[in-house]
Amino acid sequence: MSKFGGFGGGGMDMGKLMKQAQKMQKDMAKAQEELKTKVVEGTSGGGMIKISMNGDYEIIEVKIEKDVVDPDDVEMLQDLVAAALNDAVNKVKDTSNSEMSKLTGGMKIPGLF
Repeated sequence: MSKFGGFGGGGMDMGKLMKQAQKMQKDMAKAQEELKTKVVEGTSGGGMIKISMNGDYEIIEVKIEKDVVDPDDVEMLQDLVAAALNDAVNKVKDTSNSEMSKLTGGMKIPGLF
């Protein structure tokens, strides 16, 4: 057999490869569970709007400073809330990608994250 087939002295040890894959799968599942408990904060308006979100994309808390509330300019408040929410979502994504890339050695695996 060729060395690529895993038979004979020069091939990869498929058993070892499978164990490594199973360990990586367990480590990734654990990391995903841990990410759910991490909380990030998205902000906008120089910190006037703050949205706390966990790694499961659930909003934990919304803080809006009184000074940013102007009944005559509701659109600005809506824009600031949307910006803070998008900031929080991007931070969750970045945190997730960073944690998962630690497990995969920086290799991107489609469908995992």
